[in-house]
Amino acid sequence: MTLNFRTLAPLLATAVTLLLASAQPALAQAWPSKQAIKLVAVFPPGGSVDQVARLLEQPLSHQLGQSIIVENKGGASGAIGTAAVAAAAPDGYTFAVVFDTHGVNPSLMPNMAFDSRKDLTPVILIGTAPMVLATNAGSEFKTFADVVAAAKTKKGVSYGTIGSGSLGHLAMELLGKGSGLDFQHIPYKGGGPLMNDAVAGHVPLAIGSVFLLKPHVDSKRMRPLVVTTSKRSPDLPDVPTLAESGYAGFDAPAWWAVLAPAKTPPEIIKRMNEEINKVMRLPDTAKRMDAQGIDVMGGTPEAARVFIERQMNVWAKVVKDNNIQAD
Repeated sequence: MTLNFRTLAPLLATAVTLLLASAQPALAQAWPSKQAIKLVAVFPPGGSVDQVARLLEQPLSHQLGQSIIVENKGGASGAIGTAAVAAAAPDGYTFAVVFDTHGVNPSLMPNMAFDSRKDLTPVILIGTAPMVLATNAGSEFKTFADVVAAAKTKKGVSYGTIGSGSLGHLAMELLGKGSGLDFQHIPYKGGGPLMNDAVAGHVPLAIGSVFLLKPHVDSKRMRPLVVTTSKRSPDLPDVPTLAESGYAGFDAPAWWAVLAPAKTPPEIIKRMNEEINKVMRLPDTAKRMDAQGIDVMGGTPEAARVFIERQMNVWAKVVKDNNIQAD
């Protein structure tokens, strides 16, 4: 029988499909013996994303028997580093450690070089943390009720965040719009500049993660007024939640997660998820996470996907309704 191209094409296509299918289990079986694993922290050194990545580094290396390298690739609220991971080979050797901005960026930056839902695969939700609304220790605001009263006047109240489109910005917009409160946003370029002005009393209110605010609360230079999660923070047990303060159901946590490039073999995603879950159960790791104000979550890749997509949906609506722009 004579075989022409039309006869051969379907056979070749089937052969290629079978070859690729057999290659994936082999790749997953060999992982992670081939090379060092890179954790891309999508914010600069010193911040919470960097510290979370470094908390994972040593114990994960020990468990996997492979070197772990933390690489900081900051910029564009985490989008630059995340884009690099989305474009990396899906072979289990490159992962992203992301912050809550990952849930905001798709709606805030519609022209990103990657699709947050299609080009990345969630591995695990590391944890969540409340954001804290705080004021200078010498401020006239003694309680959150004082802030609400001031925000109902013609003058309104100003508040600072780490930047336009940050989760703190969106949470305050959601709170103000839903309750008829006049909150005026002052964006800063990061937590350092924000806290410098907040401690000095140059901005009436500041909102940021427990990780950012707690040192200044502990030093008595800042007074915490309310947290943004549905439950009180173990690190600030005397500080009420917004839900307790008359805003039932309000929940806006900061969060951290690990992602992989899309098409990373499911066997590798599963193994990495299991190993990070083990790391987070280690007493030393749990203690250090707690010191950052992070409530460890863990769980399955699917649980992480559901959580992240819900965050994207919630904040996309806030961005659209309030016409919020990136810096």
